[in-house]
Amino acid sequence: MLRILCVVLSAASVMAQSDGQLRLALHTDPKTFNPLMVEDESSEIIRYLTGGVLIRRNRLTQELEGELALTWRVSEQGRRIEFQLRPGVLFSDGTPFSCPDAAYTLQQLMDPALHSPAGDSFRSTPGSIEALCSGPASLSVRFPGPVAALAGRFDQVAMLSAHSPHPESAVLGAFCVREYKPGEYVQLEHNPNYWKKDANGKQLPYLRSIRLDIQQNREIELLRFRRGELDVISKLDPEMYERLSAESKTVVDAGPSLDWEVVFFNQVSQAPLPSFKRGWFRSTGFRRAISEAINRDDLRRIAYRGRAQAASGPVSVANRFWLNAALKPQAHSVADALHRLEAEGFHRMGDVLLDREGHRVEFSMITNAGNKRHERMLTLIQQDLAQLGIRLNVLTLDFSSLVERISRTYDYESCLMAFTNIDLDPSDQMNIWLSSAANHQWNPNQKIPQTPWEARIDELMEAQAASTDPARRKAYFDEVQQIVAEQAPMIFLVHPDVLAAVSANLRNVSVAVVGPQVIWNAERLYFGPALVSHR
Repeated sequence: MLRILCVVLSAASVMAQSDGQLRLALHTDPKTFNPLMVEDESSEIIRYLTGGVLIRRNRLTQELEGELALTWRVSEQGRRIEFQLRPGVLFSDGTPFSCPDAAYTLQQLMDPALHSPAGDSFRSTPGSIEALCSGPASLSVRFPGPVAALAGRFDQVAMLSAHSPHPESAVLGAFCVREYKPGEYVQLEHNPNYWKKDANGKQLPYLRSIRLDIQQNREIELLRFRRGELDVISKLDPEMYERLSAESKTVVDAGPSLDWEVVFFNQVSQAPLPSFKRGWFRSTGFRRAISEAINRDDLRRIAYRGRAQAASGPVSVANRFWLNAALKPQAHSVADALHRLEAEGFHRMGDVLLDREGHRVEFSMITNAGNKRHERMLTLIQQDLAQLGIRLNVLTLDFSSLVERISRTYDYESCLMAFTNIDLDPSDQMNIWLSSAANHQWNPNQKIPQTPWEARIDELMEAQAASTDPARRKAYFDEVQQIVAEQAPMIFLVHPDVLAAVSANLRNVSVAVVGPQVIWNAERLYFGPALVSHR
């Protein structure tokens, strides 16, 4: 059991200013508590609840709001940003927050030796940043090159303490980590030094604590919600949504999310794969044929019960500005898929597809265990690929094992995986599309781009990140989306709807498209008398 220092007031003081414990589930253990190294959804939720940021994007209005920064000003075409910091703010352990802490955080963020995923969206040009304090509350930051939508990038940068005796646990968010028991739970307690107050001058957060139970099995999560042991289910399974709706529970469908369901193939050179399979997976024609064979309407209609939208690429229709409207979801056509495979040297022998060397086309696809939706999707994909003569073998793994395979050992063939987007801006996807990125999932951490089209995407992503002209950035990212559609390094399937269930007596809930969709305003959530359930 890991215990992390979180200074807490006496019980009497706590209960005087708070209203109970919020309970919800994480579907995996967090990979890290270091806010600069967050890559997974569970760690991101904890960072959001515990991290204090200079600027926050309001998840409902999608507007930027000052948090630890009272004001900010961007200049030099996105190279420089100046902050006036909020005075009198304390970390959770009582250490004062001031400009040197913010400067220290940004130096750590951009340290190339750390290679922070959160720092990737700031890297438009090689070089070092300057973070200078002209006083305890005045910070000036200059980047080596222009950074697109610079102010919005700070939503993901939780401030660290440069002087706390416990820097790993001193936080500025509404909650702090009290205890973590791997495989069981993360316990958050309210931050007694949190700076925010409500309109009546009452200190936030209203809640005393948040318990995040580690629960991979969604059926158990649903059962515990029905029993009143959980107060919120985010990213509700469509079947669960219908079952709860029929029981007159409080459920919400907020429409298409920003998230993706995708399939990708292992193209890593050092992966333990037969060379002929690596050849299949590196073939654009093969990947596009697989995409053409998958019936997205069936996935949407059957696996998602109509509560998803077929995806044309990495941008959802909910993200209107950045969507390349010229692209449409891949049409389902077995005939076109077979024709494309024949052009790549594949041929049918009876009901079996063979490659040009006579190898039967058969591969495995991994996904996370306990995800019934993914199991339904894979059953449908199996049936679709069988029409081509391809045998697909399904392998379910616990999430930590899945991450180990796709990011460290590369011991897999293909993967069905959900990706969570936490921002509207394409710079937030730098850690996916840059060929050097750790989350360039099909072939990560490339020292130099291994294909011309990946080199072109690198150029376009860096160009959009360096431009301050919205129209030019849109043109750059439209081309990225076009290349992704043509090369199919990831096969985009659907954008799930934002589905949630909440306790009937939880107040101030407003479900947003941008994550975390239900608890984005956790500091203002509280429990009141039960209301009549609504849909």
